[in-house]
Amino acid sequence: MLIDTHCHLDAREFDADRDAVIERARKQAVHAIVIPAVARSNFEAVRALACSFQGGSYALGIHPISVPDAKESDLVELERRIERSLSDHRFVAIGEIGLDFFIPALKETGMRVKQEAFYVAQLDLALRYDLPVLLHVRRSQDLLLKHLRRRPKIGGIAHAFNGSFQQAGQFIEQGFTLGFGGAMTFTRALQIRRLAEQLPLDTLVLETDAPDIPPEWLVKPGAAAPRNEPFEVARIADVLAGLRQTTTEDITAATAANALRSLPRLADALIR
Repeated sequence: MLIDTHCHLDAREFDADRDAVIERARKQAVHAIVIPAVARSNFEAVRALACSFQGGSYALGIHPISVPDAKESDLVELERRIERSLSDHRFVAIGEIGLDFFIPALKETGMRVKQEAFYVAQLDLALRYDLPVLLHVRRSQDLLLKHLRRRPKIGGIAHAFNGSFQQAGQFIEQGFTLGFGGAMTFTRALQIRRLAEQLPLDTLVLETDAPDIPPEWLVKPGAAAPRNEPFEVARIADVLAGLRQTTTEDITAATAANALRSLPRLADALIR
């Protein structure tokens, strides 16, 4: 069983053929797709979409890219939604949350402070309701870790991981698995590929981040960025198997087990 632990299936890029996208993934044995929210405006959309097909599940959170337009009332609404969703077996985590110090506008002092405040508030919700988190990690590993160390019981998935071996070990020590997807498929992505090859297999999960982070085989020089899809997680598993010199079957089994351990509610979502 393949699990795409991070897919923005509600994105407008899928509006024209979303059912076909889900069917293509199913035919590639992708039996679970986790759909994270990014803002208050799509809390209901990800819930409804996840409940519309077998294997769908969702997370609720406020993405750092959405923080500039977010209000304190959005955190109040997030907690209200979390409380309502605890009885919903499709609800598996708080996310996508985190910090982004790559985008220039988000690096400005005031916005860094606001990002951090929203991140901490959502970590506290995860701790309060005993839920894992889906972390957005972009040039922000050390500050993310500082706040996680103060809340050592949370755990979850560090999505699209691209840190150092030392930072990887620190996230793992905090109970996180690390998400690998399209970026790992690029032969020039030496650091990411070394991480995927050398970290313990029980610390890795698969993802696409579709429609973003397309794998190397979709990217054409000079062309517009292509749309990624959840069915690509099957070929991503093949790449990881090649890097680790093992079978795709072993990768599929191990990463699925890791995902279920990282998101304990996902097992119930798969049988609903």
